Amino acid sequence: MSDQLAQVAPTPLAVAPGPSLAAHIAVGGVSGLAWGAGLRGYMAEMVGAESVVSWGGTVLAVLLPAGVTGALLGWAEYLRRTGGRPHWRLLALAPLALAVAPLLMPGAVVALVTQGLGGGAIAFAAIGIGGGFALSGRGRVRRRALCGVVAGILVTGIAATPAGIGGPDLALSTPRGVWVALLGLTSGLTLAIASSIPQRPAVRTGPRPTTDAGWSARGGVA
Repeated sequence: MSDQLAQVAPTPLAVAPGPSLAAHIAVGGVSGLAWGAGLRGYMAEMVGAESVVSWGGTVLAVLLPAGVTGALLGWAEYLRRTGGRPHWRLLALAPLALAVAPLLMPGAVVALVTQGLGGGAIAFAAIGIGGGFALSGRGRVRRRALCGVVAGILVTGIAATPAGIGGPDLALSTPRGVWVALLGLTSGLTLAIASSIPQRPAVRTGPRPTTDAGWSARGGVA
């Protein structure tokens, strides 16, 4: 009986499919669009009835860069899960799209210099890059702590801004004020978390057992 068992060929195990590049980019892009739509709501609440939705100011300057940022971070997650690639950590700069796109609009640079309009987009880009590095778990602790403090100050400022611009209606003592403040706060935090992806350690990839023999030798599936 034992001789018969020894002659039985090992049974191949099913191999789980690898991560899909297209799926990662698509999920990242859709998530970025959802994030951008929420950010646009935050902006609209601060301005109130004077808020104007347009193809340029809303779609091209807010939603498009948010979708691009999400897609790039989705790509980064795919690369991270598959061992990384040369220079793949440059995708940590993906949030720069949030700052650059609004500045490409006509008159945006002048408005930034003279009125400070567009500074919020730059703040979000800084939160993404700096906050992402702080949460990545890589690099010197002091540098990550410094970036975390700066990102935290910016996020706090974004959460407190609606009360200063919107007046009593958006004061933190009102339900609407708390809602808008949390919208800004969570927008900054989720961006920092997502932006940490290209700065995290890459997943090491290696051969996996394909037979029952490999299962028994390793004591389980790798």
